[in-house]
Amino acid sequence: MIRGIAFVHARLAIFAALLLALLAGCASSPPSNPGNLCELFGEKKRWYADARNASRRWGSPIGVLMAITYQESSFRAKARPPRKKLLGVIPWRRPDAFGYAQATNATWAEYVKATDRRGADRDNFKDAIDFVGWYNHLSNQRNSIPKTDAYRLYLAYHEGHGGFSRGTFRDKAWLKEAARKVAARAEKYERQLKDCRSRLERRGRLWPF
Repeated sequence: MIRGIAFVHARLAIFAALLLALLAGCASSPPSNPGNLCELFGEKKRWYADARNASRRWGSPIGVLMAITYQESSFRAKARPPRKKLLGVIPWRRPDAFGYAQATNATWAEYVKATDRRGADRDNFKDAIDFVGWYNHLSNQRNSIPKTDAYRLYLAYHEGHGGFSRGTFRDKAWLKEAARKVAARAEKYERQLKDCRSRLERRGRLWPF
């Protein structure tokens, strides 16, 4: 009898572990339709609250935060930049940027220290979207960029605050094109959000988990 109970407990433990692994995989997979913010937030149940909280804390609109994050990682939790090439041919080291926001080791460490968010992870959406908001806040303080200006915020995000001040983006046509895409996506996201914000807020009140 005891041996039978132990067997059942073991089976339940295995089932629970598999279920948790499955849920974790689903939680970290990219949204199926990143072009529609309402559908995205409908699929990723916690992301709206996370983005809203970051927006309220740091002042950047949700659309701006989400557009920058999409440009950096396509909402992939484990995203990494491509490897650099030695002599333009040989695959070499990979830059240390990582996660949803493609934050580097040094900048992430600065964020954790400044916000006292010990245990924050770059592959956690809640932490990553808050990081984007924090960085935009610094861009506003250090470079006087309005927190609604997705184009210039992205240039500062990519080049760093010092690089933006020196205008290192001026001869990078590809980067300015990427910034234009971010600005257009941010505007589209904000328009879409107007159609579903009230529904998302009601859902949050009914099911806050």
